[in-house]
Amino acid sequence: MSKDSMKAAEEKAPAMIEVDKDAVRAHVDEAVRASVEETLNALLDAEADELCGARRYERSPDRVDTRAGSYERGLQTRVGDVRLKVPKLRSLPFETQIIERYRRRESSVEEAMMEMYLAGVSVRRVEDITEALWGSRVSASTVSDLNQRIYVSIEEWRNRAIEGEFPYVYLDGVWLKRSWGGEVRNVSLLAAIGVDRDGVRHVLGIAEGMKEDKEGWLGFLRHLKSRGLNGVRLFVSDACRGLLEALGDVFPDARWQRCVVHWYRNVLSVVPQGRRTLVAAMLKAIHAQEDREAALAKGREVEAKLKDMKLGKAAAKVASGLEETLAYMSFPREHWRKVRTNNPMERLIREIRRRARVVGAFPDGQSALMLAAARLRHVAATRWGARKYMDMDRLYRPEPTAEEAA
Repeated sequence: MSKDSMKAAEEKAPAMIEVDKDAVRAHVDEAVRASVEETLNALLDAEADELCGARRYERSPDRVDTRAGSYERGLQTRVGDVRLKVPKLRSLPFETQIIERYRRRESSVEEAMMEMYLAGVSVRRVEDITEALWGSRVSASTVSDLNQRIYVSIEEWRNRAIEGEFPYVYLDGVWLKRSWGGEVRNVSLLAAIGVDRDGVRHVLGIAEGMKEDKEGWLGFLRHLKSRGLNGVRLFVSDACRGLLEALGDVFPDARWQRCVVHWYRNVLSVVPQGRRTLVAAMLKAIHAQEDREAALAKGREVEAKLKDMKLGKAAAKVASGLEETLAYMSFPREHWRKVRTNNPMERLIREIRRRARVVGAFPDGQSALMLAAARLRHVAATRWGARKYMDMDRLYRPEPTAEEAA
């Protein structure tokens, strides 16, 4: 076929039909909504007939009541707003199993709103999303009321029994803002995560500590122990005098590892800006040694060099805190990288702070605690709390000695 013939055929061919996808989608959505509305109203009528003992206008000796009209009420569903005609009976109360009394939203809609808020979506954003999805906007007070329901389950999760052994436990605290008598004050939350015998991480607990002193940590650690925390061989945290004293009272047999990263920061805080890169490299060289003895020897070298550099305060911090950062070297080498810092806990703390920024200042400490606990529960239910974090075989089945191997 020549080019002219093909062109003539194309000109004679009818134009392709263009489909308005938005119009089709809107039509389908409306059809689904209408079907849901019709089905729910039919179910309501069937329930009324069953209560009356006979269908509408039916003469029957089994009839126990008659209709007295109906009233309309709205229900928000995933397919949009539907109008229900709820039957009224003359003498019997009409208690339907389809929708609860006074409920204005499908339960799945309410659950979605609660999960959005607890997963980190701001209240304003929840309002926008509900309007876009279901055609109606909920108020901030409604979201707050709904969250009170889930707080009950969060409190149960927060006080659940701790089962099994947790040889490694990470501890940390976070400060959030709360409104108090027209002023914004701080509220302290204390949190703990642990690695169990299978090498899987778990959120062990979170509680309000008022402030990070001995009494606050003492109450939190006793709370963990009363719920069943046992088998702890090493606690990992930043240096906090109140925490250390509380650990000695509640878990006297466990060792303590000072977070290496926090120790670096503490030493570098008294080093001039221009020398921090060099000093940081010197500090990292300490923990790059093959064993504890070599690390202690390297630490003494670093201390002497800092004194030669006229950095007396930094040298004093190295001398006083070095041994606290080497406890991890008494554990399997395969675990060193993951137990010498508090990074696993720090990541969760950053997640709590990120979620708290959406709220701003909390009305009270309980609200701050519930939101932080909800966020930790959400994270624990993800892959974070399902995959193996470290191989624990070396801890419970250490390498054989030379005599045993022979």
